[in-house]
Amino acid sequence: MSNKKVHEPLFHIVKRDEMTFKKALFIRLLAIVAALLLCAVITMVVTGQNPISVYGTMGVGAFGTARKTWVTLQNVSILLLISLALTPAFKMRFWNIGGEGQVLIGGLAAATCMIKLGDKVPGGLLILIMFVASLLAGGIWSVIPAIFKAKWNTNETLSTLMMNYIAIQLVAFFTVLWEVPKGSGKIGIINQNTNAGWLPNLGVPSFTGSKYLLTIIVALLITAGMFIYLAFSKQGYEISVVGESVNTARYVGIKVEKVIIRTVFISGAICGLTGLLLVGGINHTLTTTIAGGQGFTAVMVSWLAKFNPIIMVFASLLIVFLERGAGEVATNFGLNQSFSDILTGIILFFIIGCEFFIRYKITFKRGGHKK
Repeated sequence: MSNKKVHEPLFHIVKRDEMTFKKALFIRLLAIVAALLLCAVITMVVTGQNPISVYGTMGVGAFGTARKTWVTLQNVSILLLISLALTPAFKMRFWNIGGEGQVLIGGLAAATCMIKLGDKVPGGLLILIMFVASLLAGGIWSVIPAIFKAKWNTNETLSTLMMNYIAIQLVAFFTVLWEVPKGSGKIGIINQNTNAGWLPNLGVPSFTGSKYLLTIIVALLITAGMFIYLAFSKQGYEISVVGESVNTARYVGIKVEKVIIRTVFISGAICGLTGLLLVGGINHTLTTTIAGGQGFTAVMVSWLAKFNPIIMVFASLLIVFLERGAGEVATNFGLNQSFSDILTGIILFFIIGCEFFIRYKITFKRGGHKK
């Protein structure tokens, strides 16, 4: 029998038992504080600026005026909507990375209706047609990879990601086709003279938030609806079972293929609705960058919130606050955008990294060798 000594690892990574909500919240808050402290040190060393002034400027950038506050809330609403759209698919373990493309296709459907039907149908009917077209466009665009996944178990991460690039090129094609003036490479403001297809402002004209309120209300309604749908509906239960085990779902009589296609269609339809809000309610034009990368950011928001629609509200607010605040820092202190992006990246890294310590713990060797 060999007497060779076996060296134990210095530490082991062990999966934790279920952590209490209060303890998990404490770890997340501690991560944010640690990130802010590190950013403060980096700011002083690299720029010589007072970090308190920098953080104060971030607050001003997001909430410094009434208009900035409403724009921030509107941006939060768009990010929240896309996050909510991806959530049922993610909970089912269908990795829909195609939110960006689904938003673009929904926006393209809305823009098509505005351009082709703007002078042919009444305003109310046009908006209704845009609504249906955007939901169907986003839903159908997402269902294409869902069908391949359900029937032939293809890799949905790759297929939904590739669909983004197809959507971008489709929007680029129609942008050139409809460009105004010719050669500009831009569509410009659609129906600027008639406002045909422009979604209505809510509230009285003198109310600062009237032009932003529609998007915010839609986001709140979808948040409440998604929470109820996932937590209390039969379809929400089926999504959870399929996400836990496809074999178990089939054993209890759930039609897995049907659940996959239905759920991913809902995911894409909400992204299509977001495209409608961007084109018909906010920008009144269409570009390849109209989604602004939010389709990818929403993946992080959904994961940070653990697929909980209520927590997503706060996760979206945090991300948008960092983005808008970082831009204000770059402007006010004469720093380039890269530095503000570095601060944002550090904070997000700490927030995401702390999830490791919530799920796992590190146990160190107590000494000695094992024979």
